[in-house]
Amino acid sequence: MKKKIFTAAMAVAGACVFAGCTGAGTVGTTETTETHVSEDEYKMKIVTTTFPQYDWVKNVLGERANEVEITLLCDNGTDMHSYQPTFEDVMKISEADVFLYVGGESDEWVTNIIRDANREEKFAFSLIEMLGDRVKEEERPEGMQENGEEEEEKQVDEHVWLSLKNAEILAEEIAEILIVLDEDTSPDFYQDNTEKYIKELEMLDSEYTDAVNSASVKTLLFADRFPFRYMTDDYGIEYYAAFDGCEADTEASFETIAFLSKKVDELSLKNIIKIDGSDGKIAETIKSNTQSKDQNIIELDSMQSVKDSDIEAGTSYISIMEKNLKVLKEALK
Repeated sequence: MKKKIFTAAMAVAGACVFAGCTGAGTVGTTETTETHVSEDEYKMKIVTTTFPQYDWVKNVLGERANEVEITLLCDNGTDMHSYQPTFEDVMKISEADVFLYVGGESDEWVTNIIRDANREEKFAFSLIEMLGDRVKEEERPEGMQENGEEEEEKQVDEHVWLSLKNAEILAEEIAEILIVLDEDTSPDFYQDNTEKYIKELEMLDSEYTDAVNSASVKTLLFADRFPFRYMTDDYGIEYYAAFDGCEADTEASFETIAFLSKKVDELSLKNIIKIDGSDGKIAETIKSNTQSKDQNIIELDSMQSVKDSDIEAGTSYISIMEKNLKVLKEALK
């Protein structure tokens, strides 16, 4: 997918915000109105770009979550790859005590906002920077469709949240940020919340390990984009896929379809995987070009877009990863 850039119109909007413009509007899951509050009434403001960050923050905050204004920018099913900030979004980020973003190709627009904010204190934190050496570069395994662009350098794989091990590290990093920011709350409060949450993540990680170790199949085939490299690498799973994780194309070439259909036959795979938000047409085409034509088409959730209604119904990072585990068990039969 081509890099998203901050548009000239948005740059003007950002300049207005940081020059002192005021206004009101609805942003993400929160509503903001120009008000003047005393220090005692002030609510800590945390802005996140994607759902996993949003949910990790809530878990680290624990019972304090209702006392903090947490904004999810990519809300109501907006895909992070197509998201661009509105004027109201820029305002929200400019007023945040903490701004969490991924730091990959899809939110390259962040650079301009951070620069224009001209804040003395650090308020913006990248998941990719937090993870350091754990971040992987994108790869193009055999059979994956070329995007037709010559890349001067490899891009990092930004889908870091699809590793439970990464989630543990990032929850700890978020806790450290809040401990420094929130001097009125005991560090033990955030540390206890984080330790409890990490135990849940570790238990689920162990279930994934057991599921893969006991599986008869060790290869997944994605008739779609492939944002799950962190997951497959964590558990030693091989994979084939139509596109890389950020590819914008929705039409696969004849060569790609033929290659993946042949792999289904060679490996006797019973399942073909699509990801959330996909119409499944490529999966159906691959299935129709196999010898048996009887594979199941199943779906893994990449959390690149989560609907407000699902969040309100109690969907969480862990519940989605639990659902993915059930699908993975089926895929590895």
